[in-house]
Amino acid sequence: MEFLTTGQDMPLMEKLGILANSAKYDVACTSSGVDRKGNGVGLGNCVAAGICHSFSSDGRCISLLKILFTNECIYDCKYCLNRCSNDIPRATFTPEEICTLTVEFYRRNYIEGLFLSSGILNSPTFTMELIFRTIWLLRNKYRFNGYVHVKAIPGADPELIHRIGFLVDRMSVNLELPTAEGLRALAPNKHRKNILTPMRQIQNKITENKNDLVLYRNAPVFVGGGQATQMIIGATPENDYQVLNVAESLYQKFDLKRVFYSAFVNVTGDKQLPALPGGPPLLREHRLYQADWLLRFYGFKACELLDEKRPYFNVMLDPKEDWAVRHLDQFPVEINKAPMERLLRVPGIGVKSAQRIVAARRSTNLTFADLKKIGVVLKRALYFITCSGRMMYPVKLEEDYIVRNLTEEQERIRFGSDGMSYRQMSLFDVGNFEQPVTRSDRIQAAAGQL
Repeated sequence: MEFLTTGQDMPLMEKLGILANSAKYDVACTSSGVDRKGNGVGLGNCVAAGICHSFSSDGRCISLLKILFTNECIYDCKYCLNRCSNDIPRATFTPEEICTLTVEFYRRNYIEGLFLSSGILNSPTFTMELIFRTIWLLRNKYRFNGYVHVKAIPGADPELIHRIGFLVDRMSVNLELPTAEGLRALAPNKHRKNILTPMRQIQNKITENKNDLVLYRNAPVFVGGGQATQMIIGATPENDYQVLNVAESLYQKFDLKRVFYSAFVNVTGDKQLPALPGGPPLLREHRLYQADWLLRFYGFKACELLDEKRPYFNVMLDPKEDWAVRHLDQFPVEINKAPMERLLRVPGIGVKSAQRIVAARRSTNLTFADLKKIGVVLKRALYFITCSGRMMYPVKLEEDYIVRNLTEEQERIRFGSDGMSYRQMSLFDVGNFEQPVTRSDRIQAAAGQL
């Protein structure tokens, strides 16, 4: 196998600086959910590894070496820092260099695994061969048993993807942009079909492998942590409703573990890209992640959260709050009687707290103080729940009133350290009166006549 000579005489740490910086916009770098103990021969293990500078499922703060094999690329995607028309420093690792970095960083306790992506060097198949060679050496020559996440390159030989799938814990194929129209406009070298083909191949092989593992306990594991993908948000004009529908379709049709959303950052200055006067749409990205969580764990569907008439999330509310204030006919929910699926629809109640509520109410009627101990966020939930038929405070079940209390700091009910409110309830709080308070009412109250 021949290598291009880009940066081959460059010091290794200088390459690392260039190729780590080039990888920073790839956010689909996630925990595997894989538990693989050390075998006593190799180096390391894989215990629910997580992303760079984040937390694993067991609460540990851990990191991965997140790099590109090369930032050389034959493609000219208008949004990409590494596109061929960009005048930036270029570098390419050798397989041995990546193995050395991974093992030495692991020994120094800097990392627990490797996240490896790449620009396209010569061709997709040529690049995938280099990545396969790297991971093969890491597993077999260097005996590295830690977490490895690799990007599959659309258009590469399917056999290479098949072979590398038995060496890694997770694979991902970047969707890049939500729609085929967006790809045609900003990434003319990439095609939706080429992206979905390896995604389908990985899905089918994962399913086949699960059946093999049932029949043969010692069968090799294929991509044990599943696959993920990434979409850039804000580079093309798709609305939140379109993006969420694409994500829902990917979960249903390709059994993805995660869809990642990357707020568009204009790093190339191309005239076809949006100017973003307010900066990257980070709050929009955050709302999409919250909505994605509702799709995966709370039983919501995309069509419930948004529709064609209301295609964007209210950035002032999280998606569950936004849904709740638009469906007040389903509230309040009685904590001591409501089924699990209804509890999960209440803002401030998560999956774990809903499970705790269902378990605890078997032996007692829960109070608001109990809910605080269980983990319910009462400052959001109190507008939507009752305990034994009573609300925590006499609040109105009206959209404007609830939205104002959730979003305006001066309107919000104050809570003390124990989760209970220590705000003195005004005699004229709007929640206590059906009719507006008049000047005469205020005079009578001041004179003690009410």
